[in-house]
Amino acid sequence: MVMTQREEPDAAPRARSHRLLTIILCAVAAFSGLFGLDATWAANAAPEEAKSTNIQITYVEEERDRLAPLSLLDFRPPTVGFDGAKLAVNDNNTTGRFLNQSFTLDKVSSAMPEELIEKVVAQAKSGIGFFVVDASADTLLALSDALKGLPAVIFNAGASEEYLREENCRNNVKHTAASDTMLTDALIQYLAWKQWRKLVLVIGPKPEDKLYAEALRRSVKRYGLNLLEEKEFVYEAGSRRSDGGYEQVQKQIPSFTQKFPEHDVLLVADVANQFGDYLPARTWKSRVVAGTHGLYPTTWHPASELWGATQFQNRFQRLSGRTMKQLDYAAWMAVRSIGEAATRAGSGDPKQLIEYMLSEKFELAAFKGQKLTYRPWNAQLRQPIFVALPRIHVSVSPQQGFLHQVTVLDTLGTDKPETKCTAFQ
Repeated sequence: MVMTQREEPDAAPRARSHRLLTIILCAVAAFSGLFGLDATWAANAAPEEAKSTNIQITYVEEERDRLAPLSLLDFRPPTVGFDGAKLAVNDNNTTGRFLNQSFTLDKVSSAMPEELIEKVVAQAKSGIGFFVVDASADTLLALSDALKGLPAVIFNAGASEEYLREENCRNNVKHTAASDTMLTDALIQYLAWKQWRKLVLVIGPKPEDKLYAEALRRSVKRYGLNLLEEKEFVYEAGSRRSDGGYEQVQKQIPSFTQKFPEHDVLLVADVANQFGDYLPARTWKSRVVAGTHGLYPTTWHPASELWGATQFQNRFQRLSGRTMKQLDYAAWMAVRSIGEAATRAGSGDPKQLIEYMLSEKFELAAFKGQKLTYRPWNAQLRQPIFVALPRIHVSVSPQQGFLHQVTVLDTLGTDKPETKCTAFQ
């Protein structure tokens, strides 16, 4: 806690009692927030010793054209991501009020990357140091370069591309979104645990599909499974939702998958979400479909009740009127990382908080059953990954039996000896 005056020797006992009271009230606030209780009474009882600090956070959204999803259930909520950040700001303020810290949230958005970057740079120059970003990989890199030299940090909540953490890593970017390799390692670990070792792969034509397929190949090789064959699926997006289209699909998918060799699982890489939903229950052989569709890896699942998640889910639903998406969760973790670092370090300075987040002292409780930390070599947030179906999660990776000399969470994604990132050396 930052003191406004130097403490004289005879004031030491009183100061210690104030600090003790503050710690107790912080614990009460955290407990109350955990169960959705009102802790306003505790805020009024806190000693007012510290200088008030306001920490400003901006949510940055690149508006992108997206094809309509295959299912009416999958339309993108207009406030996805931002709602997760709002919930985290509320959580930060629950504890922050006892330390005279307050958190505020702003939002900037644009469909034009140049305009978006211009807005963010202007805010950084005005003194805002924290930006939670949902943008394409190219825009994220351009934004990080534009902020170089300014006291600002980006939290990548929306881009999973591996190269953002590796050869194109930046020291002003932290990643709460899981990387492609974290997701595919989580999935392939589960397949290895199930002894489903013979795999085939269907790949979409988009660049992001190719990158996810590369991550799948890496994970398959890493854990000793066998990728027997792969094929590219070419689709006509314009006719995919026409009336009666299911009849064509019902004939097309079995024919497409008929000549695959005998396999246990059909992997699919369709990040663009253009055909993957057609594969389950339509393949020539009755096999598990996994990857971007069917059995899929995810950082968050709206049906999770593990590790106190029920009250977390309820609080989000009360705030937003819907279930939490992966992007909401990544944005929540980003804003909570800022709040946790500010509380522990007793500072609102971006440089100090960045250093603290990458230190061994930092840890984040995020309804995952264990503390989450940032990898110091590429600033990726370590976290368990759900392996799930659309309505319920099936398992949680890392799977039992996969060991690591530091933490089992580093069995998911690029480990330190493998990294190509040099920005943090």
